[in-house]
Amino acid sequence: MDFNPLSEAKRIEKEIIAWRRDFHMHPELGYEEERTSKVVEEHLRGWGYSIRRVGTGIIADIGEGEKTVALRADMDALPVQEESDVPYKSKIPGKMHACGHDAHTAMLLGAAKIIAEHREELNGRVRLIFQPAEEGGNGAVKMIEGGALEGVNAIFGFHVWMELPGGVIGIRDGPFLAGAGIFGGKIIGKGGHGASPHETVDPIPIMAEAIMAFQTIVSRNVPPIETGVVSVTSVHGGKAFNVIPGEVEFKGTFRFFKPEIGGLIQRRMREVLEGVTKAHGAKYELSIEELTPPTINSREMVDFARKVAEKYGLKYGDVPPTMGAEDFAFYLQKVPGAFLALGIRNEEKGIIYPHHHPKFDVDEEVLHLGTAMEVALAFKFLRG
Repeated sequence: MDFNPLSEAKRIEKEIIAWRRDFHMHPELGYEEERTSKVVEEHLRGWGYSIRRVGTGIIADIGEGEKTVALRADMDALPVQEESDVPYKSKIPGKMHACGHDAHTAMLLGAAKIIAEHREELNGRVRLIFQPAEEGGNGAVKMIEGGALEGVNAIFGFHVWMELPGGVIGIRDGPFLAGAGIFGGKIIGKGGHGASPHETVDPIPIMAEAIMAFQTIVSRNVPPIETGVVSVTSVHGGKAFNVIPGEVEFKGTFRFFKPEIGGLIQRRMREVLEGVTKAHGAKYELSIEELTPPTINSREMVDFARKVAEKYGLKYGDVPPTMGAEDFAFYLQKVPGAFLALGIRNEEKGIIYPHHHPKFDVDEEVLHLGTAMEVALAFKFLRG
């Protein structure tokens, strides 16, 4: 590589920020990213990429050779009403880029431009994956089904990260983000008058007992050196002050880093509900779905990423694991790679709010660093 990706990214910094602001003002939810993908595709075609569409997703290739490296960005927003007072505030009521996918798309678009400008220096193929529906829609699975990983030797992705200082690239070996599942169901009792509970099978205290028992799954069944989460996040039952309802509905999420822990949590949830409802003469319904596996970075690709960051003087450090989930995990199940973090926290600018918060924002001054790292990863991987 005869050029410096950092200086190249700095050169187009204003464009990257402008793209990010444009995407931020026009957020689109999962599988609805029509405008976003149209903007991305128009740029990519103009720069000479070959394009394949997978719904609202885009697979873009440039270069040719024996090796192929993939770079991925997600494009979807969240159903959140933005509360920030910024010039680029969301123009769509009830929708907001509250997780930074606008920044991811803009950074990769910047990388795409630089890569295209230096295509003669490529020693292989670069594949860009602009993915829909990361937020619970498992858009990664759709992209893989659409051929995103065909012939790919390695893959890298970025996520802006509020827990890291602005400009620091977070690199973690092994499990980085947790596997995630959802559960939901009912406690089915027998309703009646609130003044005559003895004539009912009241599902509300049974539900309360089950919730408390769920809390012991992690504290008393998961080995202390392992990690898991069980959270009941929604409970609905009854409407009147003097009526005991016939059933209570509930739902929630569980998280894990190891598949066996995920399996343990599911088994114990069923056993808890079976025992608690039987003890009180009630019944239950339970559905469990694993959404996303753990995001596990390849040690080889993590070591490679550290060397690339060192070579170009990019600040990097360790990043703690999180119980949040990412469908980038599906790519890593198929291809060696690494999911990296880019610190965006800047207390002086008031950029301190967590992901999915109505006032979430990013420090735009560091976005070109993500672009630079993406370009460097692609060229260095293909050069060996």
